[in-house]
Amino acid sequence: MQTNKLNLQDILPLTCSRTGNCCFGKIIYLNPWELLNLANEKKNTAREFRDQYCEFGGIRLKFDGKAGWKDQQACSQYVDNFGCSVHLGRPLACRLYPLGRQVQSEEVHYMYQGDEFPCLEPCCEVVELPQFSVGEYLKGQMTEKFETAQDAYLGLMQNIADIAFELLLDTGLSESGDKATLPLWRKMGDELPEVLADSIGHEWLDCLMIPEISDDDPMAFVIKHNDLLQLKVQEKFGALQTNQELHEASVLIMGVALHLARGLGANPKDLAELWIDTAKSYGAQE
Repeated sequence: MQTNKLNLQDILPLTCSRTGNCCFGKIIYLNPWELLNLANEKKNTAREFRDQYCEFGGIRLKFDGKAGWKDQQACSQYVDNFGCSVHLGRPLACRLYPLGRQVQSEEVHYMYQGDEFPCLEPCCEVVELPQFSVGEYLKGQMTEKFETAQDAYLGLMQNIADIAFELLLDTGLSESGDKATLPLWRKMGDELPEVLADSIGHEWLDCLMIPEISDDDPMAFVIKHNDLLQLKVQEKFGALQTNQELHEASVLIMGVALHLARGLGANPKDLAELWIDTAKSYGAQE
């Protein structure tokens, strides 16, 4: 499918009409700060919202509502004849729609896919509404904080992966001739999200997706979350002694990084291959 890149000055043929057809049949991934925002808007705890409305430990919103547009099921937060019940707390993917966002070499790109601009079929009335530039549309959707959170979590994801590297490369595990760790990194990159969530386990999923942090500032939230995860790593893995323990810890932590990656819209399989190649360049084997 053709990908069309846009700059901030490009004019979009729409102003969102709030018809709600885009609330059916989508896949909406979440980072932990977004999950907390949704919970606050719903007046739930993060755990309550996660357990009732999310899948795979909290990284994806359920779409299990009444069927609508093209007989697709609605988002769990969609209310008939009203719209999104958590509109003010909606995640970045919803704010950006129908645009996608990609970060390459610290440069942000916005885009859409297909020969025709999305929304024109389900919401044809948008062509008669005022037209905004990409920059104006993003400002109107108040994406800034949510983009900050997304980018900060990409950094946190790499920090988690770095712990898996350290457990493999800086402890003597790799030098011992270990060939079991990297194949399991690869396997996790290719696993279904429900399988990976199950292998990570509730304790680490809770620490990853519903940390006991409450901060409206996304950067402060992510910094505190990073500190919390680092403390948990020290608590759980600070006294490991055997190569088997180090191997299991490296695999577990890499699973956490890959699971978060999926929630950030990254491809876990591609990331696993990238991280395996990096580990091999430092002497790891498989």
